[in-house]
Amino acid sequence: MKITLVRHGQTEFNYQNILQGRSNNQLNDTGRRQCQKLREKLKEIDFSFCYMSPMVRAVETAFILVGDRVETFPDKRLIERDMGNLEGKPRRDYDVQKYWDYDLNCSDLGVEPVQDVFTRCRDFLDYVIKKHANEHILVVSHGTPIRVLHHLLHHNDLHGNLLDVDITNCYCETIEVNESEW
Repeated sequence: MKITLVRHGQTEFNYQNILQGRSNNQLNDTGRRQCQKLREKLKEIDFSFCYMSPMVRAVETAFILVGDRVETFPDKRLIERDMGNLEGKPRRDYDVQKYWDYDLNCSDLGVEPVQDVFTRCRDFLDYVIKKHANEHILVVSHGTPIRVLHHLLHHNDLHGNLLDVDITNCYCETIEVNESEW
């Protein structure tokens, strides 16, 4: 089985370095161009299904990437991390080391604890891997869930540096999954 992870294209909040979390923003023109460029790279891949966050920026990204050629399913487990009181604030107000420390599992200021994101993403993967053995699945989501899915699919140590991969807008990674090892 293969799973291709994609983060949505750029939004105005991304461009302005504002934490958007659950804000339901659409892509900006740059984000749409990023998606069109990625679509060209993915056009030869025969995806079986596409799962996406139900948030507008992820849905828009998914439809630019695969349009109506692949059946799409919104899945709320792929929604972005709730940023609590930091929602709409400058990114510089976000202590990334603190909120990405798996053992600390900080929920200060109403930010969704990182272990909760891991739990819902693991649940999503358990479902998809069982349901779609030997298929190629496209997953379109947000920075936090994509980073979490990356770590889970690579079986990384969750007590180390969880920020070691740069999940930029329109980040794309395909991972081979051995269903028997899951």
